[in-house]
Amino acid sequence: MEPASNERPSVLSRALGAYWKREPPPALRAHFALTWFHIVPPDASNSVAVIPDGHADLQWVNGTLRVAGPDRAVNAEPMPPGSVIIGLRFQPGAVGRWLRVAACEIVNGRVPLEEFWGAEARALAAAVANGGGPDDVACRIEAELVRRADVVRPADDIAQAMFQALATKGADEPEITHQLATLFGLSARTLRRRSIEAFGYGPKTLHRILRFQRFLRLARATPGFSSLAGLATQCGYADQSHLSREAVEMAGTTPNKVIRQLRA
Repeated sequence: MEPASNERPSVLSRALGAYWKREPPPALRAHFALTWFHIVPPDASNSVAVIPDGHADLQWVNGTLRVAGPDRAVNAEPMPPGSVIIGLRFQPGAVGRWLRVAACEIVNGRVPLEEFWGAEARALAAAVANGGGPDDVACRIEAELVRRADVVRPADDIAQAMFQALATKGADEPEITHQLATLFGLSARTLRRRSIEAFGYGPKTLHRILRFQRFLRLARATPGFSSLAGLATQCGYADQSHLSREAVEMAGTTPNKVIRQLRA
């Protein structure tokens, strides 16, 4: 496994080159949330900042299949200029069903798919090796995964409900683990264990990551905001300083720099 780098690149991956997404085929939607594409410009930097989003992805990167584990903090990702990346984002709670490992075993990792599937991964790579453009490659990968989906259990219901509950919570609540445990009829210890297995970390860390994702969405959708403090409050941060501290950990830079890149 390749761990996250200590380097803090200043260029956000989503702000670099072309990025788009679409729904996966119906047969995969219980397992994968979306299929996404990222084309890196030929004159780009060699390293980008990947912001954690609470998900793991199956990725095709310049012809190589790998799994990108859930990140806990900003990850410095080597990204050669001109790279083509295609990703299938696992539904919350689905990555363990497909890889037969707990998400906590691949946190911050970038792991060759072959380490999980062996010969099946090599066969999948061969099936997509002669693909044309990005959409053709994605369709070939999806077709192979559809063949496999019938023998994979659906994503964990509790993990999906936990993700949705935390994605919509605004304020930072110290008792969030206890509240979710009560909601789902579990002990706090059991809820935390299931969160670590499904996402790689406990509910509080997942909450912080999803809150920062809420900031990113609002930053893109609110071009005329007049107050960073107001935006911080909207996202559920205690104040502007709280948002600034979280931005450094989650994105490796300040909120203002994040906003400028997202709107460039």
